[in-house]
Amino acid sequence: MHEPIAIDTAPPLDPAQRACLRAIVAQIIPASREFDLPGADDDAILADLVATLDRDGAAVVAALARLDAFAGASFASLDAARQRELAARFRQAEPAHADLLGAVTVRCYYRDDRVMRSLGMEVRPPYPQGFEVDDGDWSLLEPVRSRGRIWREA
Repeated sequence: MHEPIAIDTAPPLDPAQRACLRAIVAQIIPASREFDLPGADDDAILADLVATLDRDGAAVVAALARLDAFAGASFASLDAARQRELAARFRQAEPAHADLLGAVTVRCYYRDDRVMRSLGMEVRPPYPQGFEVDDGDWSLLEPVRSRGRIWREA
């Protein structure tokens, strides 16, 4: 029998971390008045994001700490213009941390009912029904196929 896999999780975000997360996700996906869409800092979207950090939790906490250190103060305490400027610079200076924050943000944002409706999608989970996906260029997978087998049998 196999040992259970340990998942690297972090404790729930403290108020300062949650404020920093709210501030950065608002920069990643701001609200749109034009399309009447919430930003990623919307209460429901942020709650979903925090609740589903799972194995990304510790890495997100580390990324938020790097963001605050990069800002030289609490990122959340800065005005929106300064946050915007620092977020762009952080993206260049800390791409791995910025990519992680972006990934956890879009993962939750695009499953929000309001966002799905605005995209003309049926509001439901993707499984078990699935969604139709147009055929693409399968030749793009050739570099992966040419690597050969990279897994081991269980």
